[in-house]
Amino acid sequence: MIKDLILKNRSYRRFYQNAEIKKEILLELIELARLTSSGGNLQPLKFLLSNSKKDNEKIFSCLKWAGYLKDWDGPEEGEKPSAYIVVMNDIRINKEADFDVALAVQSVLLGAVEKGFGGCIFGSVDKTKLREIFSIPKEYNIRLVIALGKPREIVKIEDIKDNDVKYWRDEKGVHHVPKRSLKDLIF
Repeated sequence: MIKDLILKNRSYRRFYQNAEIKKEILLELIELARLTSSGGNLQPLKFLLSNSKKDNEKIFSCLKWAGYLKDWDGPEEGEKPSAYIVVMNDIRINKEADFDVALAVQSVLLGAVEKGFGGCIFGSVDKTKLREIFSIPKEYNIRLVIALGKPREIVKIEDIKDNDVKYWRDEKGVHHVPKRSLKDLIF
């Protein structure tokens, strides 16, 4: 059921690092993105895939983790993602591909959840450094990075209190994510 996949599709930030994600699985996830709707059917997205420890470390060094968790700099060794997908749009095809990016990323993450994995979307990326490390052409606008792995944390959705949207962790390391109520969303 789609609702079950959506409920499991949380922003996971700690993983079982040794739980490998094979290249074939990454390709299956990109196949989902490829089949997803595209504005004007232009299909401008390109993807850089990584599941090697060496390249994963390079990508990891370009990311800023969990802005609301001020005392946490990201996962420790053993908790890092086992794969990444760098999402880019080819500006020669479409300069603005916001809808394509959002739809493709959602397809990738739902596919990952269906396969027993989880992910986290990163917009806070040192794009200049990432471009240099992987020699990404200037025509490819780096949009987001998706971190993927087997989730090592519990994420709980709860009702928002006092209009505070900030996620937080309790003393047991459970990650809490406040969500607005359905009635607050309906005009």
